Order: sequence, then structure tokens, then C-alpha cells
Amino acid sequence: MFFGPYDWLMLPGLLLGLYAQIKLSSTYSRYIEEPCESGLSGAEAARQILDNAGLRSVPVEMVEGHLTDHYDPTKRALFLSEENYQGRSIAAVGVAAHETGHALQHQAAYAPLNLRMALVPATNFASTVCFLIFGVGMLLVWFRFLSPHTFAQILPFAIGAYGVVTVFQLITLPVEIDASRRAKQQLLRLGMIGAREHEAVTKVLNAAALTYVAALVSSMFELLRLVLIARSFDDRN
Repeated sequence: MFFGPYDWLMLPGLLLGLYAQIKLSSTYSRYIEEPCESGLSGAEAARQILDNAGLRSVPVEMVEGHLTDHYDPTKRALFLSEENYQGRSIAAVGVAAHETGHALQHQAAYAPLNLRMALVPATNFASTVCFLIFGVGMLLVWFRFLSPHTFAQILPFAIGAYGVVTVFQLITLPVEIDASRRAKQQLLRLGMIGAREHEAVTKVLNAAALTYVAALVSSMFELLRLVLIARSFDDRN
């Protein structure tokens, strides 16, 4: 196809993403089997951290799925997957604490978190715009329903839209890293984990952070790919 020469730019993100998922799966699977010495479940650890921070009104609820744990700033609620909500493992406590880190960020009005929250609607819209312009437009050109010249004229809008997605990924990475930092601080300060367990929690959270690194790398290479495709169309017109 006409954009084939630039397809290789998708490989770095895909390979890193695959590695990140394998790393997360193996690390999580290892430490989900190791009980936490404190005997706390993920839900109990999260509750203690939140209460200690004065966030007693933030509920800790169970949600279906595997590693579907998240903090919802719009609902001001923390959601843990069943295995981490009920589990009393190092991994369960570490993941639960990480999600409380986002609640602590929200409480402290952490600027990157606020910026990410503000960008969510724009990012969702930009993702749709990019797909419609680039994905659908590419098919229309391929089936000769749209001229390459017209496609080249609208491609900058797709690039701009995907730029918003990339900025969102760029902001997300430090937000996740900071949440993990806060989580480990609270776990140690409140005596929920010891030195040995701290190393294990760090491995779990670092593996999770790698998935966000992969997402950012993938977005940056995809943005570059779109720019090069647009330039190739400009050269033809």
C-alpha cells in the first residue's frame, strides 16, 4: 500500500509493548503468590492509607476483570480487581497502594494529574478524529472515493489530533511514576511492608510503569509515521 515504507515505525512500540506486558504478567504472577507479612488484603491496605490521609469519604470498591484497578477522580472512588481487593499478597497490596497514590495526588491538587484529567475529553475526541481522518480516509483513497490530493490536505488535522494523544501519554507517565512513589512511601511509613517486601513491591510497580513507557514510545513513533506519510503525499502533489 502507499504508506508501506513507514510501517516499520510501528515495530518499536509493538515490541516494547509486548515485552512490557510479558514483564508485568510474569512479575505480577510471581508476587500474587507471595503473602504479605502484615496479612493485609489489598482493600484493607488501601483503606488504611486513605483513612490515614483523611480520605475516609473515598470508597474502596471491587470491580470485575484482571488488573482493572483504577482510581476514578470524577467519582472520587477507588476500584480494585477481585484478586487485588481480596488478595493478601505483596502484589495485591502494592497495586492497591498505587491506586491510593492517585487519590493522594487528587487531594494534593497534583498539577500533572489535573492536567491529565482536563485532557481526557480532548484526547477521546482527538482519537476519534484521527481514526476518521487517517483510517477511513486511507480506505477511501485506496478505493478511489477520495483523491490523494484531498487526503493530503486533511492529513495535518489527523497529525494534530494524534499530537494530543501523544501529549496525553507524555503526561500520564510521570503521573503513574509519582503515584507509585507515594504508594511505597505510605506502605513503609505505616509499617505495612518491610524492606524485603519493599523491593518486591518496587518490581511490581516498575513492571506496571513499563506499560506506560511502551504506550508513550508507541505514540511517538506513530506520530512520526503520520508526519512522514503526510510529507510523502505533499511530495506527490
